[in-house]
Amino acid sequence: MNTNPDAVRQPLLQVSNLAVDFGTMDGVVHAVEGVDLEIAPGETVAIVGESGSGKSTTAMAVIGLLASGGRVAGGSIRLDGRELVGISENEMRRIRGRDIGMVPQDPMSNLNPVAKIGTQVAETLLAHGLANRGNVQQKVVEALSAAGLPDPERRAKQYPHELSGGLRQRALIAIGLACQPRLLIADEPTSALDVTVQQTILDQLDEMTRELGTAVLLITHDLGLAAERAQRVVVMHRGRVVEQGPARQILEDPQHPYTQSLVKAAPSIAAARLQPEVYGTAGQGATGPAAQETTGSAAQNGPLSLSKGASTGSATLDGSLSLSKGDNIVEIEGLRKVYPIRGQAEDFVAVDDVSLAIPRGTTVAIVGESGSGKTTTARMLLKLIEPTAGTIRFEGNDIAKLDRAQSREFRQRVQPVFQDPYSSLNPMFTIERLIAEPLEFYKRGSRTERRARVRSLLDDVALPQSMLQRYPSELSGGQRQRVAIARALALSPDLIVCDEPVSALDVLVQDQILTLLGDLQKEYGLSYLFISHDLAVVRLISDYVCVMKDGALVEAASSEEIFTNPRDPYTRRLLASIPGNELGIAS
Repeated sequence: MNTNPDAVRQPLLQVSNLAVDFGTMDGVVHAVEGVDLEIAPGETVAIVGESGSGKSTTAMAVIGLLASGGRVAGGSIRLDGRELVGISENEMRRIRGRDIGMVPQDPMSNLNPVAKIGTQVAETLLAHGLANRGNVQQKVVEALSAAGLPDPERRAKQYPHELSGGLRQRALIAIGLACQPRLLIADEPTSALDVTVQQTILDQLDEMTRELGTAVLLITHDLGLAAERAQRVVVMHRGRVVEQGPARQILEDPQHPYTQSLVKAAPSIAAARLQPEVYGTAGQGATGPAAQETTGSAAQNGPLSLSKGASTGSATLDGSLSLSKGDNIVEIEGLRKVYPIRGQAEDFVAVDDVSLAIPRGTTVAIVGESGSGKTTTARMLLKLIEPTAGTIRFEGNDIAKLDRAQSREFRQRVQPVFQDPYSSLNPMFTIERLIAEPLEFYKRGSRTERRARVRSLLDDVALPQSMLQRYPSELSGGQRQRVAIARALALSPDLIVCDEPVSALDVLVQDQILTLLGDLQKEYGLSYLFISHDLAVVRLISDYVCVMKDGALVEAASSEEIFTNPRDPYTRRLLASIPGNELGIAS
């Protein structure tokens, strides 16, 4: 890091009175108005705000990658004293990558699906002259390793669809860091990552800041991350900066009402499971017997019990996990998924002898690092992939033995919300058609009734009616995820399998969605299987928590016990990795 006081005082990036407009069929939209911010060499500045606040648009204006119809309508953007507004595309292309790096939010829409991961990293290195044909493969492996990808040599030879969501995001980070830029724009760089890998990546960004003098413009909805990693925080709302200053000051003593609402809505692992008036479960609520029996290895009426008990020292499991008795909507026993790997003698075991149950009307969360097997378990429950061994019973019926009519009914009663809203939404459909699609497919109601249902669902997920005729590409990541949630709710299912359903949402909308899920659970007795890497969210939404590592369950108990008395060292490591712990934002 440059220690020259004059150099430190001279901002690397200076944005003054920035205005960004978008031309639409309905006229000009003023997306950003009068934004001022500065970033010094080696400094990390976080922009926080809800979806649509203008934070990503501001970042895209800096790197010259505004979406179609967007233009800088006024103001100045200077990089190390050089004006970027108005320069040619060729000049801007030379600046991108080498001087300004970018880590975008959505890995599936930013990685080439027909090119190997290593090839895409190599393209960046070769384009900027940082590697040659002789050493590019070594440089690729180094970049992937620095971004936290395990076995980088093998990952470099894989395609994006062969990686988990977290691994794909890490590949994007490797591309963004490959050229060691002076300014790195990180747009939700860890939203798809579990907390331990998130910590690795953020430590890497910190190391760049210290050693290379690289500045970081961090776009995030995670206040804990902003509090822990940024020196200064800029709060945006409706295209304007409403408050900015030192991170600790902004988050511990917010002055603007909007900033206060953001801090208040941030989830906390220190808080108890939200109580029955919002999150009560069918029949008994969160304070009923199932939640009270939290002594020992697991709740007695919970989703799991230890067949042989757990040791009191390291809390390693002595035997397999077995099902508890009770009114379970789902029972999974001995579940196993093995993938053969071409050219290798040993197969890959994605899920290894998993047994659990979901009591009716409760929320069971599965947490763990990327590649731990949690999403694979969920997809087997959804009948999207077939298990290698084991049994999944839905209301007592083995789903592998359902006939065509029974499978049709099963799919109506069990609905998914996937992690990546962009790849799970048809880009050619309007928002109205996307939400109405399951209603039309299963012939629910008349056309008028379906349209009314769609509008009601849009209200439920806090989207304006004006979005009905828009397309997914016209929405932010958070808005697309809300559409996906509305679609899953359309058929009023009994069980919703939520795979990272709020990972793309800012804290205010996240709070609304969690409240919505809780209200629906209370009113209709819904059951949820909740897959998440965000332990603070899991703390708020779940009755029971299952911790997975390397395809196996290592700990399972009530939410209260997992967060107040974790027994397994791996669980304790997950909890210790949550950003914002020291500042009390996420702890």
